[in-house]
Amino acid sequence: MIHSDGSTPIDHSSHDFTSEAAAHAGHDAHPGHAGHDAHAGHADHVSGFRRLFWIMLVVSIPVTVASPMFGMIIGYDIPEWARWLAPALGTLMYVWGGSPFLTGAVSELRTRKPGMMLLIGLAITVAFLASWGASLGVLHHQLEFWWELALLIVIMLLGHWIEMRSLAQTTSALDSLAALLPDEAERIENGETVRVSPAELRIGDVIVIRPGARLPADGRILQGAASVDESMITGESRAVARTAGDPVVAGTVATDSGLRVEVTAVGADTALAGIQRLVADAQASSSRAQRIADRAAAWLFWFALGAAAITAVVWSAVGSPDEAVIRTITVLVIACPHALGLAIPLVVSIATERAARAGILVKDRLALETMRTIDTVLFDKTGTLTKGAPAVTAVEPVAPFTTDDIISLAAAAEQDSEHPLAKAIVDAAGDRRLEIHAAEDFRSSPAVGVSARIDGRRVQVGGPHLLTETDATELPIAGAWRTEGAIILHVLVDDRVVGALKLADDIRAESISAVAALRARGIDVVMITGDASAVAESVAARIGIDRVFAGVRPEDKAARVRALQAEGRKVAMVGDGVNDAPALAQADVGLAIGAGTDVAIASAGVILAGDDPRAVISVIELSKAGYRKMTQNLWWAAGYNLLSVPLAAGILAPVGFVLPMSVGAVLMSLSTIVVALNAQLLRRLDLRIPSIAATD
Repeated sequence: MIHSDGSTPIDHSSHDFTSEAAAHAGHDAHPGHAGHDAHAGHADHVSGFRRLFWIMLVVSIPVTVASPMFGMIIGYDIPEWARWLAPALGTLMYVWGGSPFLTGAVSELRTRKPGMMLLIGLAITVAFLASWGASLGVLHHQLEFWWELALLIVIMLLGHWIEMRSLAQTTSALDSLAALLPDEAERIENGETVRVSPAELRIGDVIVIRPGARLPADGRILQGAASVDESMITGESRAVARTAGDPVVAGTVATDSGLRVEVTAVGADTALAGIQRLVADAQASSSRAQRIADRAAAWLFWFALGAAAITAVVWSAVGSPDEAVIRTITVLVIACPHALGLAIPLVVSIATERAARAGILVKDRLALETMRTIDTVLFDKTGTLTKGAPAVTAVEPVAPFTTDDIISLAAAAEQDSEHPLAKAIVDAAGDRRLEIHAAEDFRSSPAVGVSARIDGRRVQVGGPHLLTETDATELPIAGAWRTEGAIILHVLVDDRVVGALKLADDIRAESISAVAALRARGIDVVMITGDASAVAESVAARIGIDRVFAGVRPEDKAARVRALQAEGRKVAMVGDGVNDAPALAQADVGLAIGAGTDVAIASAGVILAGDDPRAVISVIELSKAGYRKMTQNLWWAAGYNLLSVPLAAGILAPVGFVLPMSVGAVLMSLSTIVVALNAQLLRRLDLRIPSIAATD
C-alpha cells in the first residue's frame, strides 16, 4: 500500500532484529485511550424484539382463550360478551406484533427474494383476513384462526428475538481501531507547542511525541530516537528502534523517549485507516452469505403457493367452491410451521451457551455454521502459536562466569527498567530462584541498553550498539542465534563481555498438540507472520507446520487469505493482533485469541477466551454437532409441511379423509415441541479441551 505522499509502510523484513531489540529502556506505561461508545443498533434491535415478544405473549392469552375454534378444540363455548375480544386483540397482534414480519415481507417482495419474512407475512395475513371473514359470518366458521394467529406471531417473535440476541453479541471493529488514536496531538506552531485534535493535522506538520504517547498520524522522525511499540499494528511482540529518517505509523507508541515527527499521512491515508477499510470491506462481503433457514423458507413459500393454487383449482373443478375456499386458506395458514422459525435460532442459542461454558464466544452464527467445512487453518505466529512475549531461551557464559551468574547480573542491571526484554530477564532470574542484587547508578540509553553499578562493578546489558561503544566483540554463538531470528543481548562487566543472552518468543506448549490434532482430522495447517523466514521456519519446524508465509506485512495478510481461498480452500484464520483484523474478517471463519487486541476480537466471528490453540478443535466439534441439529430440525419442520399441506389440501379426500384444520394446528404445535427437544440434546456435547486432546 502506498501512502498519498508516496512513502511506503514499514518493511519489517529489512531490519536487523538484534539491533532493534537492543533499544530497551525504562518507560512509563501509556495511560490508554479514552473510551469509545459502542454502536447500540443491535442492542436496540434485540431489546425491541424482547419487549414486543413479552407484550404479545400477554395479549395472546385472552386471544387464544376467546377464540371460538380453540374453545371447540378444548371443549368449551365462548360467552356472548367475549365474542369480539379475539377479533379486537387479534387485530392488535396482527398490526403491532406482526409489523416486523409484514415489513420484512414487503422488503422481500420488492427484492423478489422470498424468504422467512414473506412466508410468515403470508401466513399471518391469510389467517387474519380469514378470521375476520369467519367472525363476520362471511366465511365458514372453520376458518376462524385467531388463536393460531396469536400463537404464530408469539412463536415467531420468540425465534427472532433469540436470533437477534445471538447476532448482536459483538463489538465494533471500527470503533476499536479508532480507539488506537490519541484524543490530542501536540503540533509545533511558530516555535510553540499547541494541543490540537488529530483531525486538524495536515501533511507537513511537525508534532511532538512524548515518551509513552501514541502517534496520531503516519509520519517520519525528524529528531530523536526511541523504541516504538508497533505490536498493536504489526502483532509482533518486541519494540522496534526508530531513529531520525525512519517512518512511524499512527496508533503506535514511543515507549522510552520523545520524538519530533513530520506528518506524512493523515485521516483516510494512514496505514491504520487502510486496515479499517480492509476490515469493513471483508465484513460487508461476508455478511451477504445466504442463510439456511431463509432458503428453506423460500422453497416452502413457493411450495405453499403452488399447493394453494392446485387446491383451489381442483376443489373448484369438482364442484365444491366453498370447500375450495376452506381448503385453500387452510393450506396457506398451516404452510408456515412454527418449527421453522425456531429450528435454527434455538440450536444457535444453545450452541453459543455451550460454547461460552467452554471459553468460546460465538459472535457470528454463520461463522459457527461454516466452521464444519473448514479444510485449512491459518495461524498467526506471535501471540497465537507463541506466547507473544520474549523469554530467555539460552545463555552463553564466559568462564569463570556461570549461566546463573550471567542471568543474575543481567537481572540486577535490568530490574529498574520497564522494557519487555528487561522483564523477561528478571522473570528468568525469578524462575531460577536467583538472588538479584541491589543496583546503583542505573542508566538507560535508547538503542544502546542499560548500565548499573552492582557490588562495585559496572554491569551493562545491551545489543550491537553497546558493543560498538565499548569496542567489544560479540561472542561466536551470536551468529548462530542470529540465523534463528533471536534477540541477542550481551552482558559486560567493567567493559568486558562476560556472557550473552538469547531471547525469543516462547512457543505455547499446546500448539504442538493443536496442530497434530488438526492434521489428524485431515485439516491443513499454515502459519503466517511478519517475522523473517529464519524465525518463522524455526518455529514452524518445532510445532510441526509445513507451510509458512513469512515476512508478511500487515496490509498483505488478508491477501494471503484470499490466495488460499483462490486455491479452493475453506480457510479459518486464528490471530490476536490489529494486523490480523483484515485477515480475520476476510477468512471464511475468523477466530480471535481472547487475550489479543480489541480489534482482532471485533473482527472475528469466534473468540477463544483463553490462549489455548486447541480450542479451535472445540469450535470444529461444536460446528459439526450444531449443524447436525440444524439439519435435523429443518427436515422435521419441512417434513411437517410436506406431509400436512397435501393432507390439508384434501389429497386423500377420494378415500374419505381430509385433515381437519384443528388437527393440523395441533400437529404444527407438536412439531415445534419436537424441534425444541431435539435442540436441547446439544447440551450433552462436551467441549472441554482436555477431553478433546485425550482423543487425539
